[in-house]
Amino acid sequence: MSRQSRIETTLSERFDPERLVVINESHLHAGHHNADEGGAATFDGGGETHFRIRIVAGAFEGMSRIERHRAVNALLKPELDSGLHAMAVEAAAPGEPTRW
Repeated sequence: MSRQSRIETTLSERFDPERLVVINESHLHAGHHNADEGGAATFDGGGETHFRIRIVAGAFEGMSRIERHRAVNALLKPELDSGLHAMAVEAAAPGEPTRW
């Protein structure tokens, strides 16, 4: 199973979202220095290392933006520990405006 599929499944099972979009943005980071290699190597933009998560779920009602981010980060910690380098999280409760 791909990392993207695991992220989608994990978020769906935990938050039961009205809307969920997981976008692989790894290609946008091609040429960046790889901190894991002491900054010497550059990232080729391949793989599944950078994602944007857009999620609307009732579970986020009453939570601040930082609490939402912490909840997503805590849930996806196994992915972060196994090679996921970065996530942009755009989380909202139902009825809140989104830019997407």
